[in-house]
Amino acid sequence: MKMSDLEPANVEMRYKIQPRKSDTEQALAGNDFDPFALRDNPHPTTDSETLTHLLKASLGTGILGMPFAFMCSGLVMGIFATILTAFICTHCSYVLVKCGHKLYYRTRRTKMTFAEIAESAFQKGPKWCRGFAPVAKFSILFGLFLTYFGTCSVYTVIVASNFEQLISHWTGSPVSLRMLICIMLVPLILIAWVPNLKYLAPVSMVANVFMGLGLGITFYYLVQDLPSVEERDSVVWSTLPQFFSITIFAMEAIGVVMPLENNMKTPRSFLGICGVLSQGMSGVTLIYMLLGFLGYLRYGSKTGESITLNLPIEEWPAQTVKVLISLAVYCTFGLQFFVCLEILWDGIKEKCKKRPTLVNYVLRTVLVTAAVVLAVAVPTIGPFMGLIGAFCFSILGLIFPVVIELIVHWESGFGKYNWILWKNAVITLCGIGALVFGTQAAIKDIVKAYSSNENVGE
Repeated sequence: MKMSDLEPANVEMRYKIQPRKSDTEQALAGNDFDPFALRDNPHPTTDSETLTHLLKASLGTGILGMPFAFMCSGLVMGIFATILTAFICTHCSYVLVKCGHKLYYRTRRTKMTFAEIAESAFQKGPKWCRGFAPVAKFSILFGLFLTYFGTCSVYTVIVASNFEQLISHWTGSPVSLRMLICIMLVPLILIAWVPNLKYLAPVSMVANVFMGLGLGITFYYLVQDLPSVEERDSVVWSTLPQFFSITIFAMEAIGVVMPLENNMKTPRSFLGICGVLSQGMSGVTLIYMLLGFLGYLRYGSKTGESITLNLPIEEWPAQTVKVLISLAVYCTFGLQFFVCLEILWDGIKEKCKKRPTLVNYVLRTVLVTAAVVLAVAVPTIGPFMGLIGAFCFSILGLIFPVVIELIVHWESGFGKYNWILWKNAVITLCGIGALVFGTQAAIKDIVKAYSSNENVGE
């Protein structure tokens, strides 16, 4: 028999199209390693608890700026642009977790952080990118820590500022903002001492209740004496970039995605059309659109940068909104703080095996104290954090996940017509746009804040 007689059969077998298998089926074919079955979490979170955390992470103080964002885009454009922004942010989170699941099998690890996923992707990727693995890991860790530690300081200022306004209104005399920030040190340390995400879930639930009640009262004000839709702009092009910069940084929660997935009892449930991520972001998107639409429709060109600025401070329901949102932000502090704690603790826990629990709680106390000291030293830190957030969230939340996806798929290909490559090129352009316009808006806020302070001083 000649070799040529076997060639057609070999060719047919080689190029025979097989039905696509799931990532898990492909990985387990000839491999008994299952990272999800072997994952050991002493205090795993359920799907509902994870959903609660995700909602709290996405429904932060940024939602209060959505009416102003709709003023920058117009009513009709705002609806479609919000859906587009939510889709991109959710997709990037989905891509990050999906790549993590693929790398679990390649590295035989049961869980990874955002930075570890980037490091492993570069290490397992093509030769030209392997040397960048340490740089990728450090960049993500530094960016996440800088952003979320600064967020903790900003949250401290937000809570203290709201109570300062209320106390000044009730007493008729000014109150020191720095003194109120110092008073918050003990309550913040207490919430930072909650040991893990499992026990932090009820706190996030309480925060969601407070935020829900606050938004409910806000909606009550928004539906009073609504004008005709025709009186408001439907489409605004000139300030549309500002809309995207506000919305992206309000919705983005890339820093908490992997900690939530790593602590899940059923991590496969995080993804999928009806997964925890899709459910959470769908609800968040609807609330963002509704508040933005009604807020701009109600107040028009007078819409404030935060919708609470439009509420009448002399009325007790409006005062209640400030109290509820302040309490919601306080309860959210623990979730934002967890990202910072995890980054530092992962770096030192191998050196603290004698008394790990004591060292862990000392680290928590020191971190909270440092955040409060920063807030006391620079109460106007908010605009600076806008600049850091614009830089970090655009790169971490949009650009890094798609870069990781490209490297993970480098050997297996980018799909038919290289659709993954083209899709990621578009998202990268969106990330660059968010970086440029977000940075521009943040610099304007910094100039505005310090110009106001100089005028007050004169």
